[in-house]
Parts: sequence; C-alpha cells; structure tokens
Amino acid sequence: MADFYQILGVSRDADADTLKRAYRKLARQYHPDINKEPGAEDKFKEIGKAYEALADPETRARYDQFGEAGLGGAAGMPDMGDMGGFADLFETFFNGFGGQNPQGGRTQKRGPQQGDDLRYDLNVDFKDAIFGQQREIKIPHLETCEVCRGTGAKVGTGPKTCSTCGGSGQVRRATRTPFGNFTQVAECPSCNGAGQIIADPCISCGGNGVKQVRKKLRINIPAGVDTGTKLRVSGEGNVGLKGGPPGDLYVFIKVKNDSKLKRDGVTIYSEIVVSYLQAILGDTVKITTVDGDVNLKIPGGTQPNTTLSLENKGVPRLGNPVARGNHEVLVKVKLPTRITDGERELLEGLASQYSDKNINSSSGLFSKLFGKES
Repeated sequence: MADFYQILGVSRDADADTLKRAYRKLARQYHPDINKEPGAEDKFKEIGKAYEALADPETRARYDQFGEAGLGGAAGMPDMGDMGGFADLFETFFNGFGGQNPQGGRTQKRGPQQGDDLRYDLNVDFKDAIFGQQREIKIPHLETCEVCRGTGAKVGTGPKTCSTCGGSGQVRRATRTPFGNFTQVAECPSCNGAGQIIADPCISCGGNGVKQVRKKLRINIPAGVDTGTKLRVSGEGNVGLKGGPPGDLYVFIKVKNDSKLKRDGVTIYSEIVVSYLQAILGDTVKITTVDGDVNLKIPGGTQPNTTLSLENKGVPRLGNPVARGNHEVLVKVKLPTRITDGERELLEGLASQYSDKNINSSSGLFSKLFGKES
C-alpha cells in the first residue's frame, strides 16, 4: 500500500505546517480544474486522502502504528461525483494565495458585494479649520476594470463551472462517528462559494475585476472642524464587486497648532503683556485674532491676569457658521525690576498724596506697584 508520507513528499517527523505546505503545493499542481493530464484526478484524490489522515493527530497516530489498516476507512475519499468530504480537506487549500486559483484567476462570491470603506488622514492649517476651505486630494482606490468590465475574465472568455462543487458553491462531507453518520455542509473552498472559477483571467486586472487607481477629489472642509472631525464622502471608497455599491471615503481631520492662538471648542485663547502704566492708566493695543489684527482696549486699573473678551471673534460652530464663539485674552502686567531716579521722584511725589492708613508712605506705594519694598 502507498505510504502517505511518501505521497506528500515529507518525512515521518514532519510537523503540521510542513504537512500543510506540502499538501497545498501538490493539490494545486494536480487539481482537476487545472491539470487535465491523465491520472491527475486520481493523484489528486490520493493526495487528499494522505493529508486527511495525517492532518489529524489522532488518525496520524493510528496510521503510524498500524498503517492504513488502522484507519478503518475513516480517511477514505468519496467518489468525485458525490464530492463529499471536501469541507475539511480544502479548508486551507487557498489560504495564503490571496483568494486566487492556482492559475492566478480570482474566485468570486455570488451576488453583488459592498465595496470597502477607505480612510484618508488630512492635515489642516489652524485658520483653514476655523473658516473652512476646499482641498484637492489624491486617493488610491479600486475601480472597475475597464478591459473586462469587472468580470475578471479575459475578453472573449468567461467563468467556468467549478468541478469541485458542480456549480452549487457548497461541498458536503460525510463523517462516521460512534453516534452515527453525519453530513457537514460548507462553502466550496475551490470557488469560495461562487460556483464558478475564472480559468483564463483578465491580463489587465489579473482576474480581480478591479484595478487600483489614484483619483483626484475636491474635499469641502466646513468651517469649525477640529482634530478628530470625520468627514464622509459618499461613494468614493472601493468599488463593489459584481455590481455592488461602492464604499465610502472617510476623511479624518488633524488641525495644526498656532504659535500665538490656542483653541478649545469654539473659544480662542491668547495672552498679552502690558506695562504697569498701561494697566493703571489704560491703553489701546493691537492683538492678533483669527480675523487678523484688531485693537483691544485695556481699561484703566486693569489687574494682572484679568481676562478680556472679544465677542464673536472665536470659532464658528460646526454646521452653523453664523454663530461664533469668543476670543478670550489673558492680560499679564509686566512690572519693572529697576526704575530711574526720575521715575522714583515722580512715584514718590504720587505716593506723598496718599494719606490713608493703608498707603501712607512711599514704601507702601512701591509695595502696591511692584509687590516688594523699594
């Protein structure tokens, strides 16, 4: 009787992965859809019988001890016309080959299939995110092959009925157990349930029916987007197979930082430093906003770390660009560490005018102005 290890071309101590690789190689070589030579079909059966016996640790142990007689017919392959027993035998046959048949043609599932959604990450400048813009991007996605019009078959040819399942897309396996015989139905591993195999694939798309192309798109970025905003562009994902609808494109926004302005939702924050004289007497200073430079009035007597608000100078609300947040300005007062003799004389003259109990000397005035004794 034939030696199962010899049939698969492996040693008797071969591990499971080695057995699987050897089986895949030989099954691809002798598959009846591919190999039309006399005896190929019988060889294919023999290879399947050997692998089925050795792939299961329990049956392999019995085979190693008693030979084929120890299997009691459990590893026997059914007749090709019945096609039973192929569910487990072929479950890994095409794994690792990208779903392609041994000649390079791609098997296809029955019926239309929804195309995959795609993701595109887009970096947006700070002000462009606030006021919106249009951007042109290039995305790689799958489109229907223009040569074969999505069939995957070479022009002038078409898919052939799968000989493994007879076009049903399913295979059955009869299993004998101590509790009786059971029939297991599974998707045909040769055609992946399509019932057909493309034996002569389209050269342009390699039998896929689709090709990857780079497409230009103009994306409308609405005012008010922020990092994490997700924009959906309907129908711009991968094309669907067998006339199925295409997927969608999702654009994920990431907003760049600004050196002067900070953002939190619809509110803009910034800081400004003024002198103690500007804080005491008041002034008008120029500050940077998202709308450009504007004049900000510093009221007289402004205290350090006071926040002044510019209404409607913040970020437009997403979906309602008319409504805008505010721009909050933190005022920091810069106190001098040294003063000239002239400045000291003027300040002491000012201090002498105070006679209340809290400020009754020049040192008390300096303490109020500079936070320390002079």
